[in-house]
Amino acid sequence: MYIPPYVELRGGAWVVVDPTINPTHMEMYADELSRGGVLEPEGTVEIKFRRKDLEKTMQRLDKTCNQIVEKLTSPQLNPDEKAELQKRLAARQEKLLPMYHQVAIQFADLHDTPGRMEEMGVITDILKWHSSREFFYWHLKRRLLERQLKGKMKPVTLNVGEGELNSMLHRWFVEDRGTVNAYMWEGDKAMVQWLTEQIREDSMDNAVSDNIRCLQREHVLQQVRSLIQDNPEVAMDSIVHITQHMTPSQRSEVTRILANMDT
Repeated sequence: MYIPPYVELRGGAWVVVDPTINPTHMEMYADELSRGGVLEPEGTVEIKFRRKDLEKTMQRLDKTCNQIVEKLTSPQLNPDEKAELQKRLAARQEKLLPMYHQVAIQFADLHDTPGRMEEMGVITDILKWHSSREFFYWHLKRRLLERQLKGKMKPVTLNVGEGELNSMLHRWFVEDRGTVNAYMWEGDKAMVQWLTEQIREDSMDNAVSDNIRCLQREHVLQQVRSLIQDNPEVAMDSIVHITQHMTPSQRSEVTRILANMDT
């Protein structure tokens, strides 16, 4: 999802496209000139920064209002003087109200900027309109290639979440390209090139396929271990069956290992 420049995403519309609905397949991006939030700034001010709050702010920040409020607290005031001061205070606040209201709207608008959305974690990144097309081309291509590789990883990595799969791919990339090139993980175009090489079956340097084969081997071994642990009575029969399908050299190696275990 991308919020284009000068576009605002509000309230119920946000709920429909919020990435938390499906974080595995949904991402949110915003243009540097866009806005997003539950309410528009005017609505936020109406609810959270009403006139009484603006008047308190005036009394705190405006020198004239502050002086009048101090005089009103004097116990020596007679009713006429007090009424006159209250009238002056009301007139001053009425004069300042449009300006303070506009400042409050601007303040509320700052909470809806892309920088604030990124800080709150509701969007992934801030984009510029002129480069957004190129960005999404390489980013989508990368995500599709990653999804293809993860499809091969998942059958042999049971109970492993999306975050762990991403960590595996990251680790394999660093192992293949070296620590000095680890920064390339952040670049979609470079990652598309690497992922494309890993998916090619005729590739001679396929780090991902080698690691997936290791995962498959470990997955099979884990299944065998679990079966024997759950059914210890079939352990001997399993060993006999396995040795019948071994080559003479493999049986010799097993015999050597067993002899070493006895000693």
